[in-house]
Formats: sequence, C-alpha cells, structure tokens
Amino acid sequence: MLKNLTLATALTAVAATPLMAAVTASTTTELNLRTDPNPTSAVVAVMPQDAVVDVEGCTASDWCKVSFDGTEGWAYSPYLLNTSMPEPTVIYENRSTMEIETIEVDNNAADATAGAALGAGAASLLIGGPAAVAAGAILGAAGGASAPADETVTYVTQNPVEPVYLNGEVVVGAGIPENVEIYTVPDTDYSYAYVNDAPVVVNPEDRRIVYIVR
Repeated sequence: MLKNLTLATALTAVAATPLMAAVTASTTTELNLRTDPNPTSAVVAVMPQDAVVDVEGCTASDWCKVSFDGTEGWAYSPYLLNTSMPEPTVIYENRSTMEIETIEVDNNAADATAGAALGAGAASLLIGGPAAVAAGAILGAAGGASAPADETVTYVTQNPVEPVYLNGEVVVGAGIPENVEIYTVPDTDYSYAYVNDAPVVVNPEDRRIVYIVR
C-alpha cells in the first residue's frame, strides 16, 4: 500500500512539473527569413503578414530561429507576435518572461559574414513602434497605404545609390536614422535609399520606409 502511494505521489509530482510549451508566433508585417541572424545574410523567403511560424529560440541580439512553411531560418523578433500566450505579445525584449530558449551564436562567424558591412557602432533601423507592433498595429504602408506609382519604383531601381547597412530588419514602417542620407525621387513626394541591399522608398517627412522594392 505504501509502495503504491509513493508511486502515485511521484506521478503527481511529474504531472505537476510544467513543460516548456512550443512557441508559436505570427508576423506583424511582411518579414524576411534569413540564413543567419544578421541583416546582411541571404534572404531565403519573404514571409507575408500574419504568417504562422514555430520559434525554436532566440539570440541575445533579438533574432529568432524559426520554421516557416517547412523552411528554417532567422527572423527579427520585434516583428514576431507570440500567439502561444493568453494575450499575444511581441517577442522583442520579452524572451525571458516567455521562457524562450536563448541560442548562442558564434560572434566571430557572424562578424566574418557581416563585418564588412556592419561596424561595431552601426546605426540601427528604428523599429516601427514596439508598443504598436505588440498591439498588432502596423505603421506606414503596412497599415494599408497604396504602393508608390510604377514610375517611382522604376526611378529607384534605375538610379542606385551607395548602400548603407544598418542593424535591424528592413520592413515597412521602420525608420531611417537621421544620420543616413536619403535621396529625392524627382516630381514625387518620396525619397529613397538602398538599405541592407534592399531599395526602399521613404516618406521624407518622418523617414519611415513605405515600400520595399523586391
């Protein structure tokens, strides 16, 4: 009788031990899936807004290893919404409370890949509002604004400028830092730049990306 009671108690203790639940997230905007956790690595897929991904873990530098539609890669956590929680919450700066595994990356290897482009003190793209993203609100054209006219896109692609490389991810709604030059698109209300190898159309008034030329 005592043996059965001990076994039952042990089973109860095991059952009461919380298991780390798999983290499911959704993208809050169209988001690159990259080969490595840095903004200069190759893009293997562009995930649409509201795409569902499985999160394996995240680095200390805000990149998460995810699986999307059978393809594994890295996505930038400020634009990933943890839908496994009672209240959907942006993963950015909430990894520890979500008990998401921290993935250690070889910084030397990352520097070898991105070092030619990103310096140690590289500026960062301004996140499109962590609080707004957490609430599921997207800024700029991601909120439904129409794309620029074809003539604008053609001008941007036919008149390349010196590229700049910034920490973070190129998404609609992200802001271009003040110390980065943007260029006027003639006869329009737009400016543009080439950021992390992507031509982007910019609203010069608030320096937010409104369109990414892919």
